Amino acid sequence: MFKLISRVFPERVTQGITAVYFKAGALWNVGFGTHSKSVSIAQSAMKVRIIPALSDNYMYLLMDPATKEAAIVDPVDPGAVMLAVNEEEVTLSAVLTTHHHWDHAGGNEHIVKLCKNLKVYGGDDRIGALSHKVGDGDKFKVGSLEVKCLHTPCHTSGHICYYVTSDAEGDHAPVVFTGDTLFIAGCGRFFEGTAEQMCSAFKKLSDLPDNTKVFCGHEYSVKNLEFSETVEPENSDVKKKLEWARDCRNNEIPTVPSTIGDEKLINPFMRVHVSSVLNHCNKTDAVEAMGVLRAQKDKF
Repeated sequence: MFKLISRVFPERVTQGITAVYFKAGALWNVGFGTHSKSVSIAQSAMKVRIIPALSDNYMYLLMDPATKEAAIVDPVDPGAVMLAVNEEEVTLSAVLTTHHHWDHAGGNEHIVKLCKNLKVYGGDDRIGALSHKVGDGDKFKVGSLEVKCLHTPCHTSGHICYYVTSDAEGDHAPVVFTGDTLFIAGCGRFFEGTAEQMCSAFKKLSDLPDNTKVFCGHEYSVKNLEFSETVEPENSDVKKKLEWARDCRNNEIPTVPSTIGDEKLINPFMRVHVSSVLNHCNKTDAVEAMGVLRAQKDKF
């Protein structure tokens, strides 16, 4: 539906239509509440607060405890973001936009009015309030944290994942914000790209350290894992993860973050080179298998 709308209407009209769609969906699905609890993942050198939005979106407040500087990932609900910023007593300095779709970038123009001097990063000129356009390999700082941009085109042509590391001493793992490229046990639809591009994006992400914490753009885990189980019915890691995810969702607990290491065990789109996944797709080529899986998931 969104692919058709984007082809027919100008970008501003498309964003307006999708805004109405997502807002109506959120009101229908969660009313005036939220789909998940807001929880924080704290490490010695960085902290990430998970902020639910709309029907199944996640925004992320990335914080450097040493400097109290913060960045927000995909702030579609600026009011909720500013509430979290005030509660955490941090200074918001940047917006990290994964892609231009309204449910990720739709709050940009509002939040720059609420919080002055924000740097708005992104890889697509269609992103609202964009001030710092980035490309693959570009780096910048949020406090003492280093952010590396990973261009992962497919879901959209300008999609960026943000890989965050710290040089500080202590026990901490890197994190990556993957938007709508990599989900827990899933991947984004190929709105503006190909199976080959998604394979390349997943190779780039799979090369990150296995302990990298994965914060994705939506709460799709249960449905994705149910699909994964149809692809690899004998995969015990998928079965365990699905049972855990269902328990989390029954208690409105986010299933994020995952890790790159876990995704290599449970995500069929990251396992397109594995014989069990290739056999399921009746293919010998990973790119072709990626295309088959996405087509199957679209109908699942």
